[in-house]
Amino acid sequence: MTTMPDTNLTESTHLLEKSTDVSDKEDGVIEEVAPQDDNISFWKSGRTSVVICILFIELCERMTFYSISGNLVLFCTSVLLTDSPTAATISLAFTGTSYFVPVFGGYIADTVAGKFNTIYGSALIYFVGAAILPLISFDYIRVFSVGAKRGFFGVSLLLVAFGTGGIKSNVGPFGAQQLEDLGDGAIRSFFNWFYWFINVGSGIAFSAVVYIQQEISFFWGFLVPSISIFIANGLLLLQRKKYINHPPEGSALTNIVKVTAVGACSCCRKRETRESVNIQSRFDYAKESNGGKYPDCDVESTKSILRILPIFGCFVLYWTIYNQMSSTYFLQGERLHLKYNDFTIPVAVLNLFNSAIILMLIPIVDRFLYPKLEQWGINFTQLKRIGTGMILATLSVVIAAIIEIQRKNIMRDGHYLQQNLSTEVFNASDLSVMVQIPQFALIGASEVFASITGLEFAYSQSPLALQGVIMGLFLLTTGLGSYVGSLLVLIVNSISEAAGSEWLPDEPNDGHLEYFFLLLAGLMILNFCLYLWVSSKYEYVQPYSILNFSESEDRGRTTDYHTRKKPRVHSKVETLSESEM
Repeated sequence: MTTMPDTNLTESTHLLEKSTDVSDKEDGVIEEVAPQDDNISFWKSGRTSVVICILFIELCERMTFYSISGNLVLFCTSVLLTDSPTAATISLAFTGTSYFVPVFGGYIADTVAGKFNTIYGSALIYFVGAAILPLISFDYIRVFSVGAKRGFFGVSLLLVAFGTGGIKSNVGPFGAQQLEDLGDGAIRSFFNWFYWFINVGSGIAFSAVVYIQQEISFFWGFLVPSISIFIANGLLLLQRKKYINHPPEGSALTNIVKVTAVGACSCCRKRETRESVNIQSRFDYAKESNGGKYPDCDVESTKSILRILPIFGCFVLYWTIYNQMSSTYFLQGERLHLKYNDFTIPVAVLNLFNSAIILMLIPIVDRFLYPKLEQWGINFTQLKRIGTGMILATLSVVIAAIIEIQRKNIMRDGHYLQQNLSTEVFNASDLSVMVQIPQFALIGASEVFASITGLEFAYSQSPLALQGVIMGLFLLTTGLGSYVGSLLVLIVNSISEAAGSEWLPDEPNDGHLEYFFLLLAGLMILNFCLYLWVSSKYEYVQPYSILNFSESEDRGRTTDYHTRKKPRVHSKVETLSESEM
């Protein structure tokens, strides 16, 4: 059960209950004096226990998810006795579904259940799904046939996908709303550490848990994530009396769709009509203050969402490059020298360099880089940080292409060897696999700037009534990036095969992996140019201060507006110049 905070805490939060007629305020500007310090750290705020609890919930959830997905293909082929293509399809479908469901999880939280209830309910579903996996990992031939195991396995993955979807879209915003009144710095710091805990969880999964699954048994390897998500449930309840929790705002999507339709049709209006009222965009025709039939806040929310979506669209190709770590980078690593003295380096261990650079960089940027830039008067905005991450991701695939060219040149000179991995034998270059460290590290560094800031951007620029949906849409770009990568491989192979030289054949030594990397780099450069144009046109909503109105019984009044932060709260966006982007 959701518990609201004590009165003394509520008075210091962003929830201000007033009865104000917006039309009485000039230009729709509402003044609210609430002086705050942007440099307050949540570590010193007195809310550390609540925030740490939420961070550990995310750690446990990510540890559970990656413990299940990390060896999914191996489990399918060795326990469920599927063929490799079927196992790969199951893995892709599970990952894709897990990143599509957050949109619905966010919608449920925003409109019906609230964030706390959605997270808790999703965690319970998650636990049931995770608990099924160790049960079907035993060799119960007399009780469970292979067919029965496959059936329960499908149910398990479906429950896990829905569970993670309900948690992922809400736990970040839920944690951030505990700190909204502490200022921009506290929110930014929260999302930095939020991502740090994500990578601790994934690091444990990809090292210790995956080792247990491969070297001991899948029963124990799946029991660990089941316990992990159970602990997450307990942690969520541990601080339930201290959470700042907002009730659901009700469905705003219907009005937003209608406002969008009005905006699309209003382009046909005469110029005289446009000049006769206070119209700054075609959507303003729908405002009640301009003679329309929709509350001004719904129109502003619609405009806010439509500004966000192009930025999100530029993330899709970024995630396509990110996903190369588990696909083409892995294939390249298998054909590099994996021996170090007498020790064979597992190819997958290079993913730890990605996590390691993230774990090292986040404290540096959070405690040193960002504060210093602010002291020096350098405005390193959210969009600038995202652009920096995109550049680093582009450099990663460029370096991968250079390494691939060098790898093949060394093999042509006769410096190659036969390398045994499990039951397969590869012709590998004498070049050490450690040369891949820079490309993995650059992806990790790019996440610190692009992915973390993307979470912060999705939270700070979204209407309060649609926080979960907007966060779900941001997470959706990850799944779309995976699908775009798969589609790109099919297109490239079809064209290159028709030209007589397939770029990505079954054996990469016979193809042109370097061309594919350079293609990704070229596409990302074009994507970055598009991003520069889109971001130069973007109108920032003052961070953490989007007004959200809910109609009272008296439709002429607004009864419950939420200021997320800031001394001055505006019902219209504040536009930054291109130089401030």
